[in-house]
Amino acid sequence: MQATVNLARVSALRRAWLALVLATCVVARLAVLLAFPSVFAFDQTNAVHGSEAYDAYAQNLLATGVYGRALGVPDAAIPPFYSYALAALYRLFGRGYLQVGLFHTLLDCLSIYFLVAIGTRLFNRRVGILAGFAYALYPYLIFQNLTLIDTPLFMTLMYGFLWCAVLLRERRSLALGLLGGAFLALSALTRPVVVPLAPLVALWFLFRLSWAETVRRLLPVAALSALIVAPWLARTSSVYGAFVPIATNGGMNFWFGNNPLTIPLVRAGFHPQWIRPDAPIRTEDTRLANDDLYQLSFSYLRENLRQLPELLWVKFLAYWSVDVFPTRNPIPGAMPIVMPDGELRFQTERGETFSPVTIGEADPVAAYSQTLFDAIGRTVHRLYFGSLLFLALIGIALSLRQWRDLALLWLVQLAMTAFYVIYIPATRYRVPTDPLLFLFSAYAALSLLEHLRRAQVQHG
Repeated sequence: MQATVNLARVSALRRAWLALVLATCVVARLAVLLAFPSVFAFDQTNAVHGSEAYDAYAQNLLATGVYGRALGVPDAAIPPFYSYALAALYRLFGRGYLQVGLFHTLLDCLSIYFLVAIGTRLFNRRVGILAGFAYALYPYLIFQNLTLIDTPLFMTLMYGFLWCAVLLRERRSLALGLLGGAFLALSALTRPVVVPLAPLVALWFLFRLSWAETVRRLLPVAALSALIVAPWLARTSSVYGAFVPIATNGGMNFWFGNNPLTIPLVRAGFHPQWIRPDAPIRTEDTRLANDDLYQLSFSYLRENLRQLPELLWVKFLAYWSVDVFPTRNPIPGAMPIVMPDGELRFQTERGETFSPVTIGEADPVAAYSQTLFDAIGRTVHRLYFGSLLFLALIGIALSLRQWRDLALLWLVQLAMTAFYVIYIPATRYRVPTDPLLFLFSAYAALSLLEHLRRAQVQHG
C-alpha cells in the first residue's frame, strides 16, 4: 500500500514539473508576443517577419484552393505542409499575428513534451525536465517561433518522429510505427532536410537490434510515410511533367552556398540569400530554374575543387557560430562584388560601389539592426547558447559510455550539420536541433551538481 502511495506521489511530482515547464513556455512567449506588436503584428504592419511566402501561399489556398505563389497557378516552389496548416488556421480563426503566435506556442509545448519524454528515456527524468526549461527560455527560439515561419511545426513533427523512434527501439508496436511514419512524412513535407535522418535512425536501431528486428519495427514507419508523401509527389509530377522531390527550392539554396561569392559573404557575416547568378536562369518554370541553379553550382565546384575545404569550413563555422549568423543584414538594390585586393564591396545598378551597410527602415529585416536585437539580443544569445554549448560538450564527454543509446542525438546533429554545410548555413536552420543538444547540457549540469554535493558531504 505504501509503495502504491509513493508511486502516486512520484507520478504527481513528475506531472507538476512538466506542467511548470509548459507554463514557463507559454508565459515567456505570450509576454514577448504582446510586448512587441510592431515586430510580430504582420496583419497590422504588413511587414511579415519570418517568411512572407508561406502567408501568400496560405491566402491563395483559401482564395482558390490551388497551392501556388501566383493566384490560381499551381507550383511547388516551397514545401507545402506549413502553408496548408496556416491556411487551416486562417480559415478557423482568421488571419492575425495573435492566432499565429498562439498556434506556434502550442506547437512549442508539444515539442517540449516530446523533448522531455526523449530525455527521460535516454537519460532520466531530471535531464529531460531541465532540457525542457532550457528550450522554454531559449531567447532565439522564443523570438523565431513567434514569427510566421515553419520552424515550430517542423520541430514538433521531427521531435514526434524521434520520440516514436525511441519507443520503437524499446518495443515493437504497429501503432507507434504508423504514428512515427506520419510524423516523418509530414516533417518531410515541411522541411525535406529530415529525410537523411531516417536511415540514420535505422542505423541507431542496429546498435542494439538485429537486422531482421530493425526491419520489422521500422517497416510500418517507411510504408506509411511513403503513402502519405506519394500524393504530393504525384501532384508535383503532374504540374511539372517531371519528378520533383517535395519542392523546387533546393537549387536556389544550393546556389547560395556554392558560388564564387559564398566564401567572402559568409566570412563577412552575410547570408548570401539574395545573390543572383550572372548566367541566365529559366525563371518561367521553378523546376527548370531549380535545375539551372544546381548546374551552375556544380560547375563552380568542379572548377574550384581547391576551394572546397575552405568553403565547407567557412560554412561549418557559420552553422555552429555562438553568435547569430548572419551577423549582418542584406542590402537591397545592390550586388556584392570582391575587389582585386579581396575587399568585399557592394555595387548598385548605376555602377556605384560602397562598403557594406544595413538596409533601410522600411524592410522588416531592419528591426534586427536596432539596438534591442542587434546589440542586446545578440549578446543574450551568445551568453545563453554559448554556455549551454560548453556544457553540452562536457555532457557528451561524460556520457560516452552510453553511446549506443545516446548516438541518436549525435546522428541528428550530424545529419543536420552535413546538410546545411553542403547547402547554406544559418542559425535559424540549426536551432531546431539545439534543444536536443541541451539534453547533454542538462546531463552535464546535473552531474556537476551531484559531484559538488558528494564533495560537500565528504568534507562536511
